[in-house]
Amino acid sequence: MVRVPSWSVPLFFVVGAVSQYVGAAVGVFLFETTDPAAVAWLRCAAAAVALLAWRRPWRTRWTRRGIAVAGGFGIVTVGMNVAFFESIARIPLGTAVAIEFVGPVAVAVLGSRRPRDLLAVALVTAGVALVAGVQVGVDPAGVGFALLAAALWAGYILLGKRVADAGAGLDSLAVGIAVAAVLLAAPLLCGQLIDDAHVFADPRTWVLGTAVGVLSTAVPYALDQVVLKRIGRARFALLLALLPATAAVVGAVVLAQRPTVAEVFGIALVMAALAVGAERGPRTVAAP
Repeated sequence: MVRVPSWSVPLFFVVGAVSQYVGAAVGVFLFETTDPAAVAWLRCAAAAVALLAWRRPWRTRWTRRGIAVAGGFGIVTVGMNVAFFESIARIPLGTAVAIEFVGPVAVAVLGSRRPRDLLAVALVTAGVALVAGVQVGVDPAGVGFALLAAALWAGYILLGKRVADAGAGLDSLAVGIAVAAVLLAAPLLCGQLIDDAHVFADPRTWVLGTAVGVLSTAVPYALDQVVLKRIGRARFALLLALLPATAAVVGAVVLAQRPTVAEVFGIALVMAALAVGAERGPRTVAAP
């Protein structure tokens, strides 16, 4: 394994974060012709192919229960991605990501009574109120889908901890997303097939869909592993605080989504909440 200088580790995380949200921004371009649910399926199918090629999980002996747990993990992951894409089809990328972080913050402080954890809850609540709750013209459906993505992210973390504790986190993710992509193909694609099936005959749909899957899933997960092996989970949790700002910058540069002053302050409060709660460390190894 190539050794990575310690000073460069945060750069790997930043590159992974930029890749993740550039992939999401590419998905926004697909919304012109393709339903968000179908775009989410394309992302997961492409990610499944990339992760299977990378991890080659068939080398591991799998039980029926192991495949079932991985499949449940994958379905939650795909559901989270569907909710996220439905959200960014309606509200700015940075706003959706800020709201989505309610999920991991809630899991991190679950059952805690420490003052710093309660402060994190207060900060993320105030941040979400600023980016969504007190503005005029924010699509309530977009906010609702972002909150659903947050709830599913919390489920992803809890399920992810179980499969990670079993020592097969990334292998289970690869198998799970592949299983979910097969099982959910019909319900996620039926709307698009009814409205306009011809988009699947357009090579642009498959090229951009593959780009979304590779940029948003395969590249960030691979780089996260490099970062985690060098800095551990506690500092990784602190780096997660960079994600809402990264999403806002990508949204502004790629999608021309200029945040308002309220959104900037709201995103800053969510980042502060993540930094405050970082001492505990995340309960799983990767962001969605």
